[in-house]
Amino acid sequence: MKTPKSLITSAVAGLIAAGFAVDAAAQAGGSEKCYGVAKKGQNDCATATHSCGSKSTKDNDPLEWKTVAKGTCEKMGGKLTAAAGDAKKAPPAEKPYGG
Repeated sequence: MKTPKSLITSAVAGLIAAGFAVDAAAQAGGSEKCYGVAKKGQNDCATATHSCGSKSTKDNDPLEWKTVAKGTCEKMGGKLTAAAGDAKKAPPAEKPYGG
């Protein structure tokens, strides 16, 4: 009979292995940004309202994105492009010296 400690160790190892399998599957098929599917605090990167991942303030915000396996975004109810009106734009081009 296994001891409780070895059962816990086996369970943790199984969870870690499952996580690697999911990650490998996502990498094999590629990934894409999916807007509107991130839950509160689970977005992947910055937007116009904040500068960091994990800073979204509401579920399924159409301006927040999360990386998902390629081909799954729209099945999840998300979109491959940000909602219209996303204020995060590229910075203006710098002028050359003296210009």
